[in-house]
Amino acid sequence: MEIPSKPLFKLGQLLVTPGALEALQASRQSPWVFLTRHIQGDYGDLDAEDKALNALAVQDGSRLLSAYTTSKGTKLWLITEADRSATTILLPDEY
Repeated sequence: MEIPSKPLFKLGQLLVTPGALEALQASRQSPWVFLTRHIQGDYGDLDAEDKALNALAVQDGSRLLSAYTTSKGTKLWLITEADRSATTILLPDEY
């Protein structure tokens, strides 16, 4: 999958927890499916308040959170740190 030419923010180092890796493998989905949505500002299954916080985070450099569901029904979170040093794909219970 191709990274968009103008992402909204830097991902930093990419990390995947064991549970998220297992969920991605079970669903046969690439992490890039979710990472691409994340950096394009499609934050997935968040409420309006959390999406608004992400819009501010792009501007002020605070942490970003996205929530997605794999094709097998497993919820994934993507968190980009405030300093943009890393983005982690994890299960909510691994937080």
